[in-house]
Amino acid sequence: MMNNPKIKITVRDYGEMTAELYPDKAPKTVENFLGLIESGFFSGVIFHRVISGFMIQGGGYDESFADKDAPSIKGEFAANGFPQNDLKHTRGVLSMARTQDPNSASSQFFIMHQNAPYLDRQYAGFGMVTEGIEVVDKIAAVPTGRMGWFDDVPRTPVVIEKMEIIEE
Repeated sequence: MMNNPKIKITVRDYGEMTAELYPDKAPKTVENFLGLIESGFFSGVIFHRVISGFMIQGGGYDESFADKDAPSIKGEFAANGFPQNDLKHTRGVLSMARTQDPNSASSQFFIMHQNAPYLDRQYAGFGMVTEGIEVVDKIAAVPTGRMGWFDDVPRTPVVIEKMEIIEE
């Protein structure tokens, strides 16, 4: 039986969240995410898309909106031929963001603010916030607007100070 790694996400001015990752649901996704954490990739990235009642998304840009890119991985979700990932997109679930290409996930992820069953089987859920869901609530409440090509951007950057593995 595989252990479920635990991570801590520290968000400047908002607090800390702890999440448990599920390698039994999305093994390559979890491996990729842990590798990015170990490399320090997420330090200084922002939650660049915040939609209250839906989700908060981050992992792709720094405070100046410079791209932070990582190699793409295969999308581990049912609609992409990965039926063992039956994780539902309920409040607190971590899932991989992607483009229309089902195999375009890399470093961008989102955390569900509220349930979104229409995402089930369409995106690679891979973890769950186990402590600190109130941090998601606080971030989901920030004022947002349009910035360049992007909608739903926090008017004041919401910065991930660090992400760390606390239990492997």
